[in-house]
Amino acid sequence: MNRRIDDIEVLRAVAVLFVVLQHAQGNLFSWSSPALEWFYTFIGGSFGVDLFFAISGFVIARDLLPRLQASGSRRQAWYILLAFWVRRAWRLWPSAWLWLAVILGLCWGFNQSGVFGSLRANAEATLAALLQVANVRFALTFGEGEIGVSFVYWSLSLEEQFYLLFPLLALLGRRYVLPVVLALIFLQCFAPRLQSLWLMMLRTDALAYGILIAMIHERFTAGRVPAWLHGRHLSRLLLVLALLCLTLLASRLPVPSFSMGLIALLCAGLVWMAAYDANLICPPGLLKRLLIWIGNRSYAIYLIHVPAFFFTRELFYRLYPEEHVGPAYFFPYLVVSVGLILMFSELNYRWVESPFRRFGARQSRILLIQGRTPETMAVLPAERI
Repeated sequence: MNRRIDDIEVLRAVAVLFVVLQHAQGNLFSWSSPALEWFYTFIGGSFGVDLFFAISGFVIARDLLPRLQASGSRRQAWYILLAFWVRRAWRLWPSAWLWLAVILGLCWGFNQSGVFGSLRANAEATLAALLQVANVRFALTFGEGEIGVSFVYWSLSLEEQFYLLFPLLALLGRRYVLPVVLALIFLQCFAPRLQSLWLMMLRTDALAYGILIAMIHERFTAGRVPAWLHGRHLSRLLLVLALLCLTLLASRLPVPSFSMGLIALLCAGLVWMAAYDANLICPPGLLKRLLIWIGNRSYAIYLIHVPAFFFTRELFYRLYPEEHVGPAYFFPYLVVSVGLILMFSELNYRWVESPFRRFGARQSRILLIQGRTPETMAVLPAERI
């Protein structure tokens, strides 16, 4: 069984924190101010989604490819895939569906200010998310109509499409995986995706990098940290430089047309360092324990933060209906929204995510036993994806 890599959890925390930071502008802080404009001119957090993609590609390939290679027959391989899909479904869908329902409920019953938008737009967004085509709807709707509060589900739909298609590719054998992965990277690395919403909503190069890293680590490195990375100060310097470059590439500053390719490459570099499981990303200590705590709850935080932002705005609208919202509300908005995110992400993690993950693991084990594959009798690893 592949054990959890703590540095991967740290990267999940980094990813979700930057995504929340990015989405706070406009969704929480609805006003314009010189301070906010200056901050978001130089700092962007949208790269957090690409970091999530690179992590997902790595974690899935790290687990699935060795299991398929160890299978003794096509029938056994199919049971491995079925077990994987069952585990993914029980891991992801309950929380996703719960918060889709919460969004619809808030839109219907807690929306005097209109901040949640129309019920129709949110219902359409919910249907697209349930069908795992939210990224397609986003590309079709952006600039033409309401996207809905659940707009972050576009990336979840793209990952679900990956979870469906990559195992089928892996079933054909590794000799097919590597050419496809390299082709996906090559075709997208210099593509001017900032000019095409469709290319943004269907971007898969970070996922492909993650798969490539898993294949390289398994075959060539075996966890051996390169000698030039042994110095902890160097690895920390590389981390800081990578994050600095990522925030600038995701900011409003002029960037190359192929900046998304650079973002995917830098995210892959962080995952490559984390994959050694040698504390290259963050040393043991209080900060790492805090980041691991956030990383464990990153999926819940990702689902909850936007409705928490809108709930905060609606709450203050009801409390102070006559007041003009502006910079004076910055800290009250921040405190209330962060409190909501932390509280509900913890509740979701304890009472929804973890129980259903364990249930999915049991169902997955049953399928593996039915497949009669000695190599796959162990429960799939409890990775947080």
